[in-house]
Amino acid sequence: MLMTFLINSLLVACAVVIHHEVLNGLFKLGHKLQLRRNLGVLMGVFGALIGHVAEIWMFAFGYYFMYSSPFFGTLTGNFNGTLIDCAYFSFTTYTSLGFGDVEPHGELRFTAGLEALTGLVLITWTASFLFLKMQKYWQRYEQES
Repeated sequence: MLMTFLINSLLVACAVVIHHEVLNGLFKLGHKLQLRRNLGVLMGVFGALIGHVAEIWMFAFGYYFMYSSPFFGTLTGNFNGTLIDCAYFSFTTYTSLGFGDVEPHGELRFTAGLEALTGLVLITWTASFLFLKMQKYWQRYEQES
């Protein structure tokens, strides 16, 4: 269980750092480029989506590594053990969509739970970031009118 805790801690910490760097980079880039209102918001949305996809794939590699080892449990159901299957499971877990066609067993259940919690926090962080970005543009628009 100690190794599972360490791997899960590393996955969550890396996801948070990736997300921070992506949002921070988007913020700095937005100030440098001085884009029109709509382009700035679109850049924020697409940039955030790229960050989320990177985090999901990082968890997918974590599942792939843990699934390949006999110590962490298994994933059953509509699952063949490929990296693509791990990515699919990661996408549905991170977004809390949870179709239920792939089921974690053993210590992988903790990884899935932590990924869902991490996804929830990071998705809401993105929503807050985009709201503040749009609010800035709305205020500027109102001042120009």
